[in-house]
Amino acid sequence: MYCKTLFIIVKYMTNHYIFHMDARLRDIMNAKIDDVINKSKEIIAITSSLKELTDDKQEIAFGIALGRVYNAFHYQTRRILKRNATEQEFREFVDMLSKRGEEIKKALQLSMQYAH
Repeated sequence: MYCKTLFIIVKYMTNHYIFHMDARLRDIMNAKIDDVINKSKEIIAITSSLKELTDDKQEIAFGIALGRVYNAFHYQTRRILKRNATEQEFREFVDMLSKRGEEIKKALQLSMQYAH
């Protein structure tokens, strides 16, 4: 508990984020998010093929995109670090996703508009 409290105090006092994730993994995950954004048409193609099974194509597309990135996080952690992610690394990954989530959604919405 003390370490957790200290981490929060240091984070807010210095206004800097303390990274726990290996820099190689962080770079790969940002590249994977970029890849999902750039290949959003593929996700829309999958979503369109499921149109009779779902009412909300945008949410399904977003779920597929997040699933691709989530899978890559676990795969790359094991490949690069030869272990599972720590709780702190996972929290940093979730933070990374939350910061770029809107960017992913916008790319999917644009691809969806062009698909019609």
